[in-house]
Amino acid sequence: MSENISPPEVKRSWGDEAEDEDKLPPPPPPIGEGPSKSDVSELEIETLKLVETEKKVNEFLEEPEDSKIEAVTTGETPYSSAATFEELNLSPELLKGLYVEMKFEKPSKIQAISLPMILTPPYKDLIAQAHNGSGKTTCFVLGMLSRVDPSLKAPQALCICPTRELSIQNIEVLEKMGKYTGITFECAVPVDSGSEKFNRNPVFAQVVIGTPGTIKRWMSQRKLSVQEMKVLVFDEADHMLAKDGFQDDSLRIIRDIRKAQRNAQVLLFSATFDENVKNFVSKVVHDYNQLFVKKEELSLESVKQYKVFCPDEQIKIRVIKDRILELGEKLGQIIIFVNSKKCASMLHTALVELGYEVTTIHGALNHEDRDKIVKEFKDNLTKVLISTDVLARGFDQQRVNLVINFDLPVKYDNNEQPQDRRVPREPHFEVYLHRIGRAGRFGRKGAVFNLIMTDADRVLMEKIERYFDSPVTEVPSWRSEEDFAVALKSAGLL
Repeated sequence: MSENISPPEVKRSWGDEAEDEDKLPPPPPPIGEGPSKSDVSELEIETLKLVETEKKVNEFLEEPEDSKIEAVTTGETPYSSAATFEELNLSPELLKGLYVEMKFEKPSKIQAISLPMILTPPYKDLIAQAHNGSGKTTCFVLGMLSRVDPSLKAPQALCICPTRELSIQNIEVLEKMGKYTGITFECAVPVDSGSEKFNRNPVFAQVVIGTPGTIKRWMSQRKLSVQEMKVLVFDEADHMLAKDGFQDDSLRIIRDIRKAQRNAQVLLFSATFDENVKNFVSKVVHDYNQLFVKKEELSLESVKQYKVFCPDEQIKIRVIKDRILELGEKLGQIIIFVNSKKCASMLHTALVELGYEVTTIHGALNHEDRDKIVKEFKDNLTKVLISTDVLARGFDQQRVNLVINFDLPVKYDNNEQPQDRRVPREPHFEVYLHRIGRAGRFGRKGAVFNLIMTDADRVLMEKIERYFDSPVTEVPSWRSEEDFAVALKSAGLL
């Protein structure tokens, strides 16, 4: 597919394009305070043993059971890890969805620990952080479906996501899991049609999943009522509540829902929470429980990470073509991450001229084209996808077992400048972790190649290795096909 001519690059770097709305007032004051250390009881989750069976958790999930998930709970409510879904007192309709449609056999570790916290009265807020591909989506989707009253035709659960792609993906999971419940749902994402944008009907769906700008607009237009809201979920919560993310929109939504329903449960899920966001979140949620994995244990064991030193950009492209794509013909699908639309266009053109069929996605494409590109990739009609970070978080495609970082993810100074004039400041550690999490989903084998060109790239790579306390293996020579074959064999992909 040739790349469409796209409009100028939008300012926001994630998927929900800026919409024509007035600027928000300053963020509201903190809503409630987190628990003090004196009322928090730490719980070593290894004491909550799961029933061991010969079966896997489900056909896609093979997470390491020795991963250390730590829980911090408040108050007197006792929580026990759920060895089976039956222990969660789910409706027969939900159990049927889990077993027949999702083909699950028992909860994953994160599900076994978090679902009792989500579903046990008094329904405390939860901050949950765990590995990519560990089953977090099931936790909050099942949490929303469990709390909805199917007889009440009004919105009762709301999930906010940073991109339209993640919103649509979560809706697909909810539709499958809730197939037998009769629960209704709607996806709230930006649309290209002006009539739908400004003249929509009131929302009666019981579960709404979407991007923050669209949801905030529906609420401000009084098309989305929050009077019956029971559960508010933030997927990729660290970005949703970060200053350079969607903090203002997210705070407005939390504030408006808590005005209508003071006891609405807030669930924050992400694979990463940096310290600044952690400190901020503790002021946003009420009396809350926590689940988290230590930073040094976050990198995926099943994904092999490599770095390749390349003299210039042309060599980077040659490495992709001659050393990775040529060897990788028997592999699954590949995502190549870049930092800008300009770089995506250049790489797309170069690979097409070399005879490869590739597709490219970035936030400046219109919504119809983005949806089409994602669908073709998910249907395995295309093998190589070039992407900006619009797909770095949460994008779930089981056939992806190879990720290439054409550019390392960075945080920039001078955000008000055009992207090609910004100064790279530090590695974006959280985005790096999310990117490599696209390979080897659900414990499958995967590999990541980081293409290093400049001295600045070398410094960034060294900082990433130090941050995760995880040395990245160097491919000895970009010229050697044998070196790349050895790397792919070591990753279990050849």
